[in-house]
Amino acid sequence: MSRLRVIFHVNETPKWDVALANVTNLLKDVGDAGVEVLVLSNGPSVEAYGDEGKVKVMEALAARGVRFLACRNSLKNLCASGNLCIDENNLPAFLGVVPAGVTELIRRQAEGFAYIKP
Repeated sequence: MSRLRVIFHVNETPKWDVALANVTNLLKDVGDAGVEVLVLSNGPSVEAYGDEGKVKVMEALAARGVRFLACRNSLKNLCASGNLCIDENNLPAFLGVVPAGVTELIRRQAEGFAYIKP
């Protein structure tokens, strides 16, 4: 059986708990080596990287091979809104940043990644 490839798309902050549970359940079902998992956040959901509790869960999943990606445009927009500013240079080490989340979603789906939106 070939390795599964999936990208989870989180663009609403309240959806993080469901997304993280989905990823955990997927790993439990197919095993860490059975799937390549990306979690892309854009829009207001990037504010979760300022939530210590969520970051700990993400960090534990990242240690199992899950890759987390944040949209640079969304990080900049969050900062510009004045509500919360998360400096790209101070993000958790497990988190990658892509220029535009929408473009990343298109690329990954073109590469054969299944798209999941919790």
